[in-house]
This record gives sequence, C-alpha cells and structure tokens, in this order.
Amino acid sequence: MALADVYNKEGGKVSEIELSDSIFAVTVKPWVLHEVVVAQLASRRRGTASVKNRSDVNATGKKMFRQKGTGRARRGERSSPVMRGGGSVFGPHPRNFAYDVPKKVRRQALAMALSAKLAENSLKVVDSLALERVKTKDVAAMIKALSVEKALLVTLDKDANLSLSARNIPDLKVLPVMGLNVYDILRHKHLILDASAIEGIRGRFAA
Repeated sequence: MALADVYNKEGGKVSEIELSDSIFAVTVKPWVLHEVVVAQLASRRRGTASVKNRSDVNATGKKMFRQKGTGRARRGERSSPVMRGGGSVFGPHPRNFAYDVPKKVRRQALAMALSAKLAENSLKVVDSLALERVKTKDVAAMIKALSVEKALLVTLDKDANLSLSARNIPDLKVLPVMGLNVYDILRHKHLILDASAIEGIRGRFAA
C-alpha cells in the first residue's frame, strides 16, 4: 500500500491515507491510454456534418438547352454535381463515430492514469473539498494554497457549491467519482481527490 499525504484547504498536512497498489501503482502502458482516449474523443463527436446529394437539391429537372447544335456540352438537369449549386458527390452524411473498448481495458486505463499522476507527484488528497457557499474566491484561495494549476477536482458525489464556485476559474474542472475518466485525468496537470472519493474509486474497481 502506498501512502499519500492528506491536506486541508489551507495547504497544511493533516494526516496520511493508504492508496491501493492495484489502482494507484500499476504499470503505465501508453498504448492502452491512447486507445481509451481516442475512443472517448470519438464518442464525443457529433457526427452531424451533411451535404445535399443530387436528388436533394431543389432545382428544376428541365433540360437547360437542346441536346445538339449549340456547341456546348450536353447538360441535363441543373442539380447535376458539375453545375454551380448542384448536388455534392461523396460528401459526408450524419454518422455515429463511437466504438466500444472492452470494459477490462477501460478499467485498466483508468488505473494507469491514476498511477501516472501519483508517480509524477501530481496527485493530492484533501480532507474535504466541500464548500458551505458558492464563492469562487474560496476555490481560488484553496488552489493557491495547494500550489496546483490546471487541476481536476474529484468528489465522491456531485457537489453543486463546488461546481458553481469553480466554473469561472480557467483550467479547473470538478467531477464526481462516477464521472472520472482517463481523458480528463490526463489533460489536467494536477489531480485533487477528496479523501472520501478514494473509497468511491475503490468501489468503481470492485464493481
């Protein structure tokens, strides 16, 4: 079991907590992290790009001019792809870019991301991230006291006061344990865990 220091909101050390080696001390395999992150980003794509085909263009079907005798190319209807304003050929249509990654691989990648943060000394545990009021200044003071930047704050459950207080601070994000994911862990420089969230993380891996 690895030991991690537990801090208060003022940045002072108050205790220590044990972190499971099976979650916070696994071997990091970059290709596994890459696979899961790409899958996450693919599932976030809206896939709504669409063009009009020849049959979708609202144009007359009347032949533009006679077939012979004009010295011009033989033209059919105005919706032809070679005409200005005509339909597109092989253009994009709405599609779903999401694809599945095995649950075992997703779980393994989450453990690797957590382990990487601990190995880089970019993980800090706070005794409680809860706030009594919605106040951005309180969150900013806590972040400054902990000497972190571009941080991901993880709580056991959704915390409305913390989320509302942190939303106006650049590069700061708040997530409950159930929303914790590989992409957000890796894209933030520091990971701040509420002490109660660690038990929730263990629960996710036990499920």
